[in-house]
Amino acid sequence: MTRPTPETLAHSARRTRANAEPATADQVAPGTHAAASPAAPGVRQPAQISGAGSLVRSLEALGVDVVFGIPGGAILPAYDPLYDSTVRHILVRHEQGAGHAATGYAQATGKVGVCMATSGPGATNLVTPIADAYMDSVAVVAITGQVARPSIGTDAFQEADIQGITLPITKHNFLVQTPEEIPQVLAEAFHLASTGRPGPVLVDIPKDVLQAQTTFSWPPTLDLPGYRPTLHPHGKQIREAARLMNSARRPVLYVGGGVLKAGATEGLRRLAELTGIPVVTTLMALGAFPDSHPQHLGMPGMHGTVSAVYSLQKSDLIVALGARFDDRVTGKLDSFAPDAAVVHADIDPAEIGKNRHADVPIVGDAQHVIDELIVAVTTERSAVHPADLGDWWTQLDDLRKRYPLGYEEPTDGTLSPQYVIERLGKIAGPDAVYVAGVGQHQMWASQFISYERPGTWLNSGGLGTMGYSVPAAMGAKVGRPDTVVWAVDGDGCFQMTNQELATCALEGIPVKIAVINNGNLGMVRQWQTLFYNERYSNTELGTHKHRIPDFVKLAEALGCVGLRCESAADVDSTIEAAMAINDAPVVIDFVVGKDAMVWPMVAAGTSNDEIMFARGVRPTFDEDDI
Repeated sequence: MTRPTPETLAHSARRTRANAEPATADQVAPGTHAAASPAAPGVRQPAQISGAGSLVRSLEALGVDVVFGIPGGAILPAYDPLYDSTVRHILVRHEQGAGHAATGYAQATGKVGVCMATSGPGATNLVTPIADAYMDSVAVVAITGQVARPSIGTDAFQEADIQGITLPITKHNFLVQTPEEIPQVLAEAFHLASTGRPGPVLVDIPKDVLQAQTTFSWPPTLDLPGYRPTLHPHGKQIREAARLMNSARRPVLYVGGGVLKAGATEGLRRLAELTGIPVVTTLMALGAFPDSHPQHLGMPGMHGTVSAVYSLQKSDLIVALGARFDDRVTGKLDSFAPDAAVVHADIDPAEIGKNRHADVPIVGDAQHVIDELIVAVTTERSAVHPADLGDWWTQLDDLRKRYPLGYEEPTDGTLSPQYVIERLGKIAGPDAVYVAGVGQHQMWASQFISYERPGTWLNSGGLGTMGYSVPAAMGAKVGRPDTVVWAVDGDGCFQMTNQELATCALEGIPVKIAVINNGNLGMVRQWQTLFYNERYSNTELGTHKHRIPDFVKLAEALGCVGLRCESAADVDSTIEAAMAINDAPVVIDFVVGKDAMVWPMVAAGTSNDEIMFARGVRPTFDEDDI
């Protein structure tokens, strides 16, 4: 096997890029990591060192402060120089935890997250978090050990072709062939992960390469021909978008996670207030626009607000900013927003037109796109009076009033999970970071906690990875140690990765975990209730009936403080007790009813026109008013 040539950088159709000049050394991970070691700017004199030492020195020069990982045979040479390094290594309990922790760290800080694993099963255990980071465009560099070069391809002990395995789920990956190339490969990996559309990059290093002697110098020259993301949009497209925004009578700003990744939230607010256009934010974009802002209609999609879903469905213009027209937003694609023209702005040209035809395609970084739209819209409005949006807002405000987010208290006296999450958001406040697992609790956390600031909501959106929450919260807390970090997890998700609480306890990472324990795989049970005649096949977990496991005892066994809450009267005091503990991780077992459902809901494969506000209740909407 040979190292991929630079031409293979665009191996994935989803990561198609514009042709450009080769990157230079001063472009290494701009805005996230320094290109040269702070201790020795400029070219460092060559020094004899092992490949493993070169790896660690490269991480130091790139400004890496933490690596999440587990040692093993093939990667073990790297752990010896790491012992003396300024880079903190956090020993996780499973490689999946290392990957999700790196993702949580990256999402919470805007830096590149780094994880490390050995060959074979160590590397394959990273596949799920790598895929998760790929789907959600998170800048992660995964470093894996590989069997020695002469053994590659022989089915050697703990050999796996992790480069081939991860080819479809990485922005790029490398198999390092010589120790001399380690600094360059690391610098290129960080640059690729953090620029353009962010994403995971894998660096696979054979054991004999780590053991071999080499010389180390920094900074290296990057050699990435053909890779230079388009940051600035085409002026003609911007002007056409501004013209449409000025003339549309039912426009919507459809905001995706790309706005957060571009740091464009302030510009988004200015654009929205300049135009008066309603804003919807996807699951990956919560916090990009304040929930409390009067122009914010909420989240669109399968479990979005009625006003957000209908605003897209009945619009005459959708301005998509850093969003990808995901199936969870569009519902049945051929019936989505049938009367809308589409302005689609994204840094990844492969996304534009992939699911929905774009009348005005704009390739560019969201911050530059928004800033230039503000200028163009201002110019357009000085020449042509904008369309009156009064009737549009009348309809949307009516929908917000008639169909607000809410829930019914359980009739059997059990604790309402929505109430728990709502109170958690009120008590912890808008400055806390909330990290959700996947399922009903994820949707309730997106609905009943108010997100006012960017970087306060982390979740697994595209891949929907159960087990994401605890290790991602750990990574977020490492990245932002002075911020309160709450993981909102379900009893199903929690049992997949809760072993990382031992890591948190031993490493002094005081995360707080709210387990929404309904005794079931809640979202699966909801679908079985609605679509499978209440035939509850293999969804009961036993955490209610048998208290297996007992989450309080489990938390204590893992070195955490364990609390339990079973009544609405105790919710506030239990959350406040957890908030007062800052020297250890805390787990609260919120024992809630099993029959609560997430509403509104657009069933999979159906049109957004068929949204259900509650079971058996469909919103009414007067077409003549639009």
